[in-house]
Amino acid sequence: MTPNHDAVAAPEVATEANASFRLDNTAILALEAIEAPIVVPSSDFDGRLAHTYERLGMRLGTLEDVAGIKQRRWWPEGVTFQEVAAQAGEAAIVKAGIDRSRIGLVIDTSVCRDRLEPSAAVTVHHLLGLAPSCLNFDLANACLGFMNGIQLAGTMIDAGVVTYALIVDGEGSREVQENTLERLAGPETSMEELYAEFATLTLGSGATAMVLGPADAHPDGHRVTKGVARAATEHHELCVGSLEQMRTDTSKLLDAGLELAELVWTQVDPSWREMDWYIIHQVSEVHTNELCKRLGIDMELAPLTFPEFGNMGPASVPYTLAVTQPEITRGERVLLLGIGSGINTSALEILW
Repeated sequence: MTPNHDAVAAPEVATEANASFRLDNTAILALEAIEAPIVVPSSDFDGRLAHTYERLGMRLGTLEDVAGIKQRRWWPEGVTFQEVAAQAGEAAIVKAGIDRSRIGLVIDTSVCRDRLEPSAAVTVHHLLGLAPSCLNFDLANACLGFMNGIQLAGTMIDAGVVTYALIVDGEGSREVQENTLERLAGPETSMEELYAEFATLTLGSGATAMVLGPADAHPDGHRVTKGVARAATEHHELCVGSLEQMRTDTSKLLDAGLELAELVWTQVDPSWREMDWYIIHQVSEVHTNELCKRLGIDMELAPLTFPEFGNMGPASVPYTLAVTQPEITRGERVLLLGIGSGINTSALEILW
C-alpha cells in the first residue's frame, strides 16, 4: 500500500484561551544547589579557537563580549550526572528534615544523560536509599524540565497521591564543549558553522534539588501558588542538541522565545508586573536584557548567575533561586520564568 503522506500532515493549530493552573497545598520545604568545582574561563575557549577566529576575522573575547559569560563550571572527569543530582538531592532531604521513607516521588529533570535507559531517576533513587514505593522517573523538556516537575509534583501533592516529592537535576557541559571546541578548531570550519555552535559555548554545569510537601503541614514552607504555560512548537527545530553536538539558530530562537514570553505576559495576573523577585532562565546577557526590556522587568529584581556559571539548562532557574534565597524575605512574591527550546515557556509564582 502506498503511504498516505497527507494523513500525517500537521493538523490545524488548536487554541486555548487560558493555560494557567493553581496549586492549593504545595510548598517548597528545601532547595539546594551544588557548584561544579572546575572553573573554566571564556579566555580558555578563546585560546583553543584562536586560529579559527583569526582565519575568520573574529577577535578574541567575542564570547564574553557578546554573551556576557566570563566563565562556566565543569565536573571532574568520571563524575556522572546522576551522582551530582543525587548529591543535591541528599542535601535537600537533610535540609528539609523529613523522613526519606515518606518521599513518594522523585523526578530527574536533567537534559544531560549518558544513556537511553534505564532512567536517571532510578540511579538517584538507589543512591538516596528511597523507599521501594517511591515512584521514580525522568521528565525531560529542555530548559523547562525542572519547572514542569514542580507543577507535576505539586499537582500530585494537592491530590493526595504523594505526601513529599523530590525533584533533582544534574547538568554538565564538559563533554559537549570539548567536542565542539575540537570541531570548531579545525581548518575547514566556516563562519556559518561557528555561529551554529556558538550557543554551545555558553553552557555551564551545576546540580540542584528541591523537596516539596503539603503546605498545611509545613507553615514555614514557601507556597507554590499558581502558574501558566504556553507552547509554540512550530519552532521545534531551532535548537537541536546532544552531548556530541548542539546546533542553534540563535537569532531566530531568541526572537521566537521573546515573542512567546510576551504573549504569556499579556495573559497573566497583572500583579505579576509588581513581583519582589524575578528568577529568569539564564541564557546570556543579550537574552536576559531583551527579556527584561520586553516584559518591563526591573533588572535589579532579576539576580544573575550566567556571567559566572553559564547557561545550566533546566538547573538554571532553581540554581539561581537557591543561591538567591538568603536574600528573599518572608512574605515576598517570587516569579520563576523560563523559556525552553521547542519552544515552550512557563511561569510559576511562589509566596516566600
